[in-house]
Amino acid sequence: MERYKDHTGRKKEVAPLQEAFEELLKTYRLKDKFDERQVIQAWPEMMGNTVARRTESLYVRDKKLFVKINSGPVKKELSMNRSKVLELISNRFGDEVILEVVFL
Repeated sequence: MERYKDHTGRKKEVAPLQEAFEELLKTYRLKDKFDERQVIQAWPEMMGNTVARRTESLYVRDKKLFVKINSGPVKKELSMNRSKVLELISNRFGDEVILEVVFL
């Protein structure tokens, strides 16, 4: 008995929520923006309290993460370890999300 027939023409396969969300982001070309927001949100957790407290602002433009630091010594230390910071981001979010880190 076909009581609840699907007349919408939509896919009938069931996708896990994560896959469906990823597909939605790709379809509407929002994946890059979403990934960039996740990097910004995860900054305090990735870098620790010392760096997080001295970070004034973060933004992403053209796959470059711009970080404004209000402490000279912390800024210098981060600048010297720029490749490690980029590696942390790449390991967590993939190589294509952030290509460069700029400390202001």
